[in-house]
Amino acid sequence: MASFFERLRRHPSQEYQPVGHQEKHFESAEVVRDAIIGLSDGLTVPFALAAGLSSLGNSKIVVYGGAAELVSGAISMGLGGYLAARSEMEHYKTERMREEREVEECPQDEEDEIVEILEPYGLDRQALQPLIDQLKSDPEKFVDFMMKFELNLEMPDPRRSWISALTIGLSYFIGGLIPLLPYVFMEDSTLALYVSVAVTSLTLLIFGYCKSRLVNPKGAFKGAIQTLLIGALAAGASYGIVYLLPNENDALFVHL
Repeated sequence: MASFFERLRRHPSQEYQPVGHQEKHFESAEVVRDAIIGLSDGLTVPFALAAGLSSLGNSKIVVYGGAAELVSGAISMGLGGYLAARSEMEHYKTERMREEREVEECPQDEEDEIVEILEPYGLDRQALQPLIDQLKSDPEKFVDFMMKFELNLEMPDPRRSWISALTIGLSYFIGGLIPLLPYVFMEDSTLALYVSVAVTSLTLLIFGYCKSRLVNPKGAFKGAIQTLLIGALAAGASYGIVYLLPNENDALFVHL
């Protein structure tokens, strides 16, 4: 029991490691998650747009349209990641202020909440009283405890918003370059489309497999196929819509 209390009394930022036992956990999960978000959209959206524009028969149109979408999409995705991270930080600060007020104004209610949190683990109030007394002696750690064990909230990294924005934006841009590159080097838009489909399909398979290996290793192959199918469906729908649209403006496009 004493070792349990000693572990809970530690500051949340401290790690508990028994002597002779080293645990290896996956780190930088948030960065990997942001990279996956950016690459997923980057491989799919520009791929679908390029496939759709290729039906107009002009590689320049694909490159111009794709480049414009790629830049605007990367900026939009990056800003989305920035705002999401800022919202997470603001939410944490708001909840911490509320928790600080409750610890100061309603300490008995907070003590009861500690008992409610830990009772399911076979710890009654009598067993928890030493822990409660220790937390009461340090209001800051009391609040840290409630934030972690009651609200399940961790203090976000202050740099998280910029890291998230750059990771998502750059991942989107890099992913989007892959389906566009064949149109840069090939004037024949049909041939470029075939090369783009082949290269992007292979990339989607590899990306889907690697992503699934991180999340669900047993379903890695299934995840690769799902990722490929999503990209193919989006590209096929885009190509079909543009192909079926009236072509009265073809003459204008040719002069671009």
